[in-house]
Amino acid sequence: MKTWVPSDSVADVLSDLPGVECTVYDGTSSMPDGVEDVEVWIPPLITVPDVAGTLGRMTSLRLVQTVTAGVEPYRPHMPEGAVLCNARGVHDAGTAEWAVGAMIAVLREFPGFTDAQRRGDWTYHHTGVLADSTVLIVGYGSIGAALERRLEGFEVDVVRVARSARDGVHAMDELPTLLSEADVVVLLVPATAATAGMADAAFLARMKDGAVLVNAARGGIVDTDALIAELKTGRLRAALDVTAPEPLPEGHPLWSAPGVLITPHVAGSTPASERRMLRLMRAQLERYLAGGELVNVITDSY
Repeated sequence: MKTWVPSDSVADVLSDLPGVECTVYDGTSSMPDGVEDVEVWIPPLITVPDVAGTLGRMTSLRLVQTVTAGVEPYRPHMPEGAVLCNARGVHDAGTAEWAVGAMIAVLREFPGFTDAQRRGDWTYHHTGVLADSTVLIVGYGSIGAALERRLEGFEVDVVRVARSARDGVHAMDELPTLLSEADVVVLLVPATAATAGMADAAFLARMKDGAVLVNAARGGIVDTDALIAELKTGRLRAALDVTAPEPLPEGHPLWSAPGVLITPHVAGSTPASERRMLRLMRAQLERYLAGGELVNVITDSY
């Protein structure tokens, strides 16, 4: 079974599975020979240059198993007869941990104090605090649940929003009223046609004065120009692990906007994520070889 994998570590963890022939393709080198014989493709973390063309040439493809929760580069181009699965759960711990750290960093003004430290400037003043605040989680899935668990000791009220309402979880159409009550708004929604540009000027205008927007989803969820406009007024602050465009180019006005903490899409890039990804790849390929039921199958928009 010809299998393309993104790294030597994935190849190693699959090496003793019967009949599995692994070829490492990380998307940065030339495409290996035999693309038409690939039955299972595990794409790299950084999307390969021509997903549509690559999938179009994989005439024997039966399974695409991503190492990410997001599958937007692959869904529109999946060949008939092939199954698409994501890595739901792999990045929960890292992303949830980043979100907690990012909101604390912004509220307690760590970036400003770091700048003052470099200047040798003792800038004593009161800051915000996470305690007694309301944290609105927009996109309450496995990462949202992981985030809530990590917030349990911080004395906050958590409000949950998902695509559809369920016990303890609000529906998306309730967002307009919920936004005005939140001190921190965390975006964890998948990138779909419905969520593109969700955090637009109207969304941001509904957020309360002094609130913090935390984006650990995808850059395209937020209207960048609208966010910059709010940041420049000082009314809102933000912590962004993802941006639009991405990578954020040198000289982009978001870099110099006040009140924003930016990290280069690293929330899920941790040793914990790597360990969990390898376990998932191994277990998924074992299921596939045995003809068992696969996990994390993408059947709808997500």
